[in-house]
Amino acid sequence: MTDTAPDYRDTVFLPKTDFPMKAGLAAKEPAILERWAKIGLYDRLREQRAGRERFILHDGPPYANGDIHMGHAMNKVLKDIIVRSQSLLGKDAPYVPGWDCHGLPIEWKVEEAYRAKKLNKDEVPVAQFRAECRAYAEKWVAVQRVQFERLGVMGDWADPYLTMKFEAEAAIVGELLKFAESGQLYRGAKPVMWSPVEKTALAEAEVEYEDVVSTQIDVAFEIVDAPNAPELVGAHAVIWTTTPWTIPVNQALSYGQEIEYLLVRFDDMVAGPKTLLVAHDLLESFGVRIGHPVVMKIGDGVGTVTALKSVRGADLEGATARHPMHALGGFFAKPRPFLPGDFVTTDAGTGLVHMSPDHGEDDFLLCKQYGLDPVFAVDGAGMYRADWAWLGGQGSVINKKFVSADGPICADLRAAGALLAASDDFEHSYPHSWRSKAKVIFRATPQWFIPMDREQFPSRLREGLGEGVSADAALASTSPPPTPPASGRGDNGATLREIALDAIARTRWVPARAENRIRAMVEGRPDWVISRQRAWGVPIALYVNRATGDYLNDPAVNARILAAFKAGGADAWFAADHQALLGANYDLADYEVINDILDVWFDSGSTHAFVIEARYGEGTRANLYLEGSDQHRGWFQSSLLESSGTRGRAPYDAVLTHGFALDQTGRKMSKSLGNVVDPLKIIQESGADILRMWVASTDYFDDVKIGKEVLGTASDAYRKLRNTFRYLLGALDGFTDTEKVAVRDMPELERYVLHRLGMIDVELKTAADGYEFNKYLRLLTDFAQDDLSAFFFDIRKDSLYCDAPTDIKRRSYRTVLDILFHALVRYAAPILCFTAEEVWQARFPSEEGSVHYLEWPELPALPGDDVASTEWQDVRGLRVQVTEAIEPLRREKRVRSSLEAEVTVPSALLPVEALAELFIVAKVTEGDAVTVTPTDYHKCGRCWRLLPEVTVDGDLCDRCDEVVA
Repeated sequence: MTDTAPDYRDTVFLPKTDFPMKAGLAAKEPAILERWAKIGLYDRLREQRAGRERFILHDGPPYANGDIHMGHAMNKVLKDIIVRSQSLLGKDAPYVPGWDCHGLPIEWKVEEAYRAKKLNKDEVPVAQFRAECRAYAEKWVAVQRVQFERLGVMGDWADPYLTMKFEAEAAIVGELLKFAESGQLYRGAKPVMWSPVEKTALAEAEVEYEDVVSTQIDVAFEIVDAPNAPELVGAHAVIWTTTPWTIPVNQALSYGQEIEYLLVRFDDMVAGPKTLLVAHDLLESFGVRIGHPVVMKIGDGVGTVTALKSVRGADLEGATARHPMHALGGFFAKPRPFLPGDFVTTDAGTGLVHMSPDHGEDDFLLCKQYGLDPVFAVDGAGMYRADWAWLGGQGSVINKKFVSADGPICADLRAAGALLAASDDFEHSYPHSWRSKAKVIFRATPQWFIPMDREQFPSRLREGLGEGVSADAALASTSPPPTPPASGRGDNGATLREIALDAIARTRWVPARAENRIRAMVEGRPDWVISRQRAWGVPIALYVNRATGDYLNDPAVNARILAAFKAGGADAWFAADHQALLGANYDLADYEVINDILDVWFDSGSTHAFVIEARYGEGTRANLYLEGSDQHRGWFQSSLLESSGTRGRAPYDAVLTHGFALDQTGRKMSKSLGNVVDPLKIIQESGADILRMWVASTDYFDDVKIGKEVLGTASDAYRKLRNTFRYLLGALDGFTDTEKVAVRDMPELERYVLHRLGMIDVELKTAADGYEFNKYLRLLTDFAQDDLSAFFFDIRKDSLYCDAPTDIKRRSYRTVLDILFHALVRYAAPILCFTAEEVWQARFPSEEGSVHYLEWPELPALPGDDVASTEWQDVRGLRVQVTEAIEPLRREKRVRSSLEAEVTVPSALLPVEALAELFIVAKVTEGDAVTVTPTDYHKCGRCWRLLPEVTVDGDLCDRCDEVVA
C-alpha cells in the first residue's frame, strides 16, 4: 500500500461497547447489591414464581459466633448457585437463611468474657446470663448477615430463621413434647461423652479426635475364686488399659469365651505377683511391656517363664478377683466378677478387660446385665468426689500428671504390688471437645435420652406415613401407648433406628457414597442423649414425679407450656409459675422441674418444623439439605432422627455433601499455621464473583484447596469468560429484531454453532439437576473459549467487520450472537451473579429489571438434522492441523498471519472456498497431505484478506468495493 492509499478504517464495522475488560468487581458489587435491595429482587422473584413448582433448599444453621470463614463461604456460595440455578429452571426457589443461636459455642464465648474479668458465671443470675448470650448471638447474626449477603447470596435476609426466636423455641419444645407424648423419652444414668472443662454432656458431633500420647498400664487382680478352674486361685489376672483413672471405679473383669488363656509363672520376677493369667496370643507383647520377653509354646518353658495351664475363656465363668486396693474396704473390698464380653478381643492388651460401668458403653451394658450399676465417683469437673475412698478430690482425671506413670494412681498400685508395667508412651486417637479443645471422658450421669431401639410407631402408623399422612394426625387416631421399657422393641411397631435406616434408603445422597457413611453411623449409634447441663438454650420442659420417676404426660399441661413459650420464649420456663402451668390437677411439690437444656442438635434437627412446615405447610419436605461431610453425624443425622421420630420419615428428599476447604498444599487451615485464607479479604481485593467461580470450579464433593495460585486460575478463567461477554456486547451494538435471520436461511457454520449450543444446553441442564457445577462451569467456559472465541468468533470477525450490514451472512452471524448472548448470560447467572447482572444491564439497562428474573433459555429449533456434527468435528480437526502447519512459517517470518498462507489438504470436507474462510487463509486446494506455502495474492486495503481479484496491495476486493460504494 502506498502513502497515498485511501484509509478505509471508517468503513469497517468494528464492535462498540462501554463494557470494560477490567472488572473492578470489588467496587462494583456493593452497588449491585444496593440496587437489588432497592428493587426488592428476592420478594419480586417470589411474586413472579408464585404457583410454580417449588424447590426448597433448607439452610443448615451456622453458629452466630464470629466472622465467616472459608468453610462458610464455600457452603453458602454453593447453596446460592443451586438456588439460582433452580430459579433459572423456572421453579419457585425460596431460600430462608438461618442461624443456630443456642448451645455451647455461644455460651463458651460469653463465659470467656467472664473469665477474662476473673468472674464466675455460675454466680450470675440465669436470666442475666441468658440475656448476654442472646445479645452475643444477635451481634454476630447481624455481622454474618452482611458478610453472607456480600457473597451474593440471595435470600430472605429480612426474615431469617433464628433458633432463639420465641416461635422457634416454642416449636422446638413442641417437637420435644411429641417424643414425650409417644413415650419416646426416658431419663437414665448411662455413660456419655462429658467435658470436664465445660461441665456438660456433649453430642458426638461436638467431639473431634486428636492424636495424643497416653499412659498405658498393666495391672494384676488376684483371683480369689474360680469354680471351673480352681488352680487359678491365688494367681493374678492381668488387665491392660490406657485410662488409668478408671481403675478406681473398676467393678468387674471381662473375658472372651472362645479366647485361650495361659496361666504362666515368671520365676525371675523381682517384685509383684509371679503367676499371671494372660491370653495366649498376647503373651509375647505383654512380656515385652513388663520387661520379660517371652517366646514359648503351650506346655514348654522358655528361660524363666513356665506355662502352667491353658484355660478357655468359658472356664472363667463364676470366677472372682479382688481389686488391687481392696484394703481400703467398702466399695473396694467387694469381689470383682469375671463376665463374658463379646467385645473382648486379642487385638491388643492381655485379653482381659477391666470393667467400669461409669466410664464405658460396653462396660455399662455388660455390668448392668449382671446387676452392677454406676457409682458416680467422678464429678462434673472430672475429679473423684471428695468422699471417695481412693484419691477423692485430689486431681482431675484429664490432668496428664495425675494419671502419668509417676502419678498417684500408678504410685498407689505400685505400692500395692499390682502394677506390672506403666509407661507414658502410648500413641492413639482420643476424643476432645471441639470448642474447648480439652479431652473429654465417658462419664455416667443422669441424662435424658431418645431411644434408638424402642418401639416407635404402631405398624399402621408407619404405613400411613408412607402415604403422606402427617404424624400428628396419625397419632391422634391411636390410643396413647403404654410406657414402653427403656430398651428393646415391641412386637407391633418399628424402632427409631429402623425408621431412620428406611428413610436413608429412600433419600437421594449426593455423592452416592455418602449413603454408606450415614447408614453406618445410624446402625451403630447409641441412644440419643439430648440433655445438657448448661444455661443457654431451650430447656427440657418436663415435670418428673418425685415418687415414681415418670415424667408428666398431660396434653393440657403441654398446651400451657407451649403457650408460655410462644409468649415469652424459653426464658419463660425459668421464670414460670410452675404451679399455674401444672394446673389444679397437680401439686408442684410432687414434681421435679427439669432445667436441663436440650442438645443444640435437637434444636437444629427441628428446624424443618418451624421453617419449612411453618412457611410452606404441614408435611412439606425440603428438596435438598446441603452441608459439609461432618454433618453426617451432625445436622443431617439429628434432622433425620427428629423427623423420623415425629413424622416417620426424613425431612428431606436429597442430601448433598461437600468437603472442606484446605490451604493450597492440602493442609487444614489454622491460625497457628498461618495458612488461613480469609474469604472477606478475597472479596475486598478481587470480588465475590472470583470466589464464586472458584467454588463452582472445584470438585467440592471432596476436600478442596484454595490459595493464591488456585484463585489465580479462577481469575484467568473469569477474564476469558468476561471477554466473551464483552465481545458479544460489542458485536451486537445496534442489533434489532429486524436484522434477525431465520435459522433455515443461515449458513451452515451458524447452524452448526446453534447445534453445538443445543448440545451444551442439554448437558448444562443435566449438570444443574445433578448439582455438578464444576462440570457445569467447565462446559460453559470450554464452550465460550473453544467453540466461540477460538473458532466461531475468529472465523466470522471478517464478516462482522467487513460485510455489508444487510448481508445475510453478517445478519445470520449477529442473529446467532444474540441467541448466544441470551443463553450464556443466563447460564452464567447462577455462578457469576454480579457479572451476569452487569452484562445484562449493559445491553438492556433498566431500573427495575434483572438478569435473575430470567428463566432457562428457549433455543431455536434447527430445521431437521441438517447439520452433520461429526463432519464438522472433522473440519475442526483439520483446522487444527492447518493452524499447526502454518506456525513454522510464521516463526520463520515467511508469513505474518494465516491470511498470507495457501493450504493444501488431503480431502475437502467442504467446498474449498468455505474452507479458506474457516481456516482464515488465502486459498485451499486438495492434495495428498496438509502443506502450507506463502501466497502470491495481494492484500485488500479494507479487509486485509489476500485474494486473486486484488492486483495491487491496498486495492479493494470485490466485496469491499461493493460495500464501500
